[in-house]
Amino acid sequence: MARNRRSFSRKRPTLNYRKRFIVATEGSQTEPCYFSMFNSRNSTVHVVILKDRQKTAPGQVLNRVKRAEKKKGDQVWLVVDRDTWDEGELNQVFQECVENDYSMTLSNPKFEYWLLLHFEDGNNVNAGNCTARLKAHLPAFTKSHVEINKLKPRVQDAINRAAQKDTPACPNWPRMTGTTVYRLVRELQNAANGQKKN
Repeated sequence: MARNRRSFSRKRPTLNYRKRFIVATEGSQTEPCYFSMFNSRNSTVHVVILKDRQKTAPGQVLNRVKRAEKKKGDQVWLVVDRDTWDEGELNQVFQECVENDYSMTLSNPKFEYWLLLHFEDGNNVNAGNCTARLKAHLPAFTKSHVEINKLKPRVQDAINRAAQKDTPACPNWPRMTGTTVYRLVRELQNAANGQKKN
């Protein structure tokens, strides 16, 4: 009588728990492409990106995240640019984020400034030269083509540079050239390493 043979093939490990980050972005291409690098099969974090090509004003980004399906323990983030948005509107969006336990990051002048900090200190940057400065490091850069492989090893450099420029005088969003995107990226790193939000 033949014996039942056991299968010794190993099952792939599955992650029972992933920390979810719901991220609503103003941009529909560059930002989602960047944050997608934090999603992988073996990652302990999962970034859910909410984007819309049409509705990109800060208030519309906020409305997008309000409509999203959220679970207990999710972190909710808005990623917006200073651009030419009215300061009053930005302040109102920031206050609503505080009231709803969301977090808001802002890049002044735009998200490309955060990418630039992966390579340099970003001094004397403005809306007119930001993308050109970035292309000196990423010649193939376009809104829909972000070379993640060149950015990923430099994430900690960008965090350090952005944190140095962050000022306690403007805890909500940078009035001068700067970015608070590093706060979100730091939280993604902490969650991946099993640390809790401060």
